[in-house]
Amino acid sequence: MSASSIERQLGTALRDSGTTIATAESCTGGLIGSLLTDVPGSSDYFDRGFITYSYDAKLKHLGVTREILDEHGAVSEPVARQMARGARDVAGTTWGVATTGIAGPTGGSPEKPVGTVFIGVAYAGEWESGDSCSTVERHEFDGTREEIKTRIAQQALTDVLAELD
Repeated sequence: MSASSIERQLGTALRDSGTTIATAESCTGGLIGSLLTDVPGSSDYFDRGFITYSYDAKLKHLGVTREILDEHGAVSEPVARQMARGARDVAGTTWGVATTGIAGPTGGSPEKPVGTVFIGVAYAGEWESGDSCSTVERHEFDGTREEIKTRIAQQALTDVLAELD
């Protein structure tokens, strides 16, 4: 399988900026990390991926708080933000990207239909610079489970690239 344009573009941008990235994936189950490593030389910028499908895994490996999970549920803006920050901080990378969503075909609700995903991107600035930050975007995708997962993974890479620019 050859790497698509977005993986290559993001890889080039990460390498050129001398920055690194870690992933925290729930609904994509490691697909973002797989796409990143489709690019030869990705070890220059890709550190690691966390696949945290359960509440316990999010809490234990990424530091997502019990209170946030209880109050908002796993598929939510605050959980995506804590996942991205957790991946960045546990791995010690410049960037963290996280996905939490509903790939279907079941599990949706009127507020969060199948295809809903929150993608978090966290950046680590220099210590005491005040430049560290995070963003979260909500998206909704149509398609089969596999199509939704692919669209989410590609959108996550696109969101990181947008933050890098």
